[in-house]
Amino acid sequence: MLTNYVYKLRPNQTQDLKMSNWVDMLRSHYNWCLNDRITQYNQQFIQGNYCEIRTKSEACPLTSCVSKNGATGSPWKIGKTDKDGKLKNPRRNPGDIQITQLPELKAARPWFAGIDSTVLQQNVKRLDTSYKNFFEGRGFPKFKNRSNFTSFTFAMGVKIQGNKIYLPKLGWMRFYNSRPIPIGFTIKACTVRKRQNGWYVSIRIEDKSVPDYTAKPLKDVVKIVGCDMGITKLVHLSDGSQIENPKFSITKKAKRTLKIRHRRVNRKVKGSKNRKKAAQKVGAFHQRISNRRQAYHWKVANKIVSRKIDGIALEDLNISGMVRRCRVKLDEGTGRFLKNGQARKKGLNRSISDAGWGELILKIEYLAVKQGKIVIKINPKHSSQECRNCGNIDKSNRDGEKFICVKCGYHEHADVGAAKTIRDRALKLVRGDSAKPGACT
Repeated sequence: MLTNYVYKLRPNQTQDLKMSNWVDMLRSHYNWCLNDRITQYNQQFIQGNYCEIRTKSEACPLTSCVSKNGATGSPWKIGKTDKDGKLKNPRRNPGDIQITQLPELKAARPWFAGIDSTVLQQNVKRLDTSYKNFFEGRGFPKFKNRSNFTSFTFAMGVKIQGNKIYLPKLGWMRFYNSRPIPIGFTIKACTVRKRQNGWYVSIRIEDKSVPDYTAKPLKDVVKIVGCDMGITKLVHLSDGSQIENPKFSITKKAKRTLKIRHRRVNRKVKGSKNRKKAAQKVGAFHQRISNRRQAYHWKVANKIVSRKIDGIALEDLNISGMVRRCRVKLDEGTGRFLKNGQARKKGLNRSISDAGWGELILKIEYLAVKQGKIVIKINPKHSSQECRNCGNIDKSNRDGEKFICVKCGYHEHADVGAAKTIRDRALKLVRGDSAKPGACT
């Protein structure tokens, strides 16, 4: 079994400064590697043939590398050969090429030698993961800045003794050992991450003798509870119960506090220490809200999963598409911008982001697998507009939280009815045509 434990570190002043410098250098290295790959691709596959200055002849990028000084400039592997004298897998991928060029990077820039070698290698593999996600349709890798690059990973050499942890090139460091590692588990890797209230370490541990969590087979599912995510109430369940939404960041008090703290930042001189201190208070406020939301999500997920059920039916939501800005509308005659509803939609976007549906769904999935239950993702299309009595789908059936069918007059709570519809769709998926609407309450 493979799992992660998270602890808060207690570094001294020297270690804190050193880790901050590591993050800055690793961010620069990540951006350089990304730029090197982009440049190499443009030179090899876009610009076409070029003139070799030394030989004064035409050369092809596929046979002669263009960027001699780049990390991706030597694509051929020097190593073992087969029986015929040919190299095994002679062409290397960009990640392997950039990893093998790390000694040259340390020789040219000696300050990178102070970083552990596995950390630099994992930094390149992080870029490989970004490219893998891009090829799977998740967007092209982006250059990192201080706000979205705050961590680094050790692949080996990490040790724990009591309330101290050893990190290569950083030494022994105290931490809050709030959760002892079980006997038999070994440390595989660890990731150090900087947050507003300090440094945290996520330790990946493994014990091959312990089996992984296995979910219940789909054919053995008997009882299912449907969940409909909302804003007025965080979750509506198919049994009629509702879970409150505290709205941590959009309450009147929270918005006023955030407004005051942002105003204090704007009144300070740019680049001054007082401005940095005021900005840290803003970050600490956001961190406190995030911690409260995360703790509440775990409480809600436990409340849902701990029921006497076999499966949980959740909405398959495209949250990033729901909070996307409205398209710009232009007047063809004057070229002026027309109203597109973005000002009215801004409040809805904030409410959706504050609810944190995506994080809550991930926690429900994790706890469900841990307890041997299954999570079924259901298409929520027209779930709150479909009449459960006659099956009529009409936009006018719903008026806020009220549902009154314009065809047969059936009425109930709109979101609770949507949760029941999601549950019934999951039952049909599990049992086929034999599923009955009242099979689970």
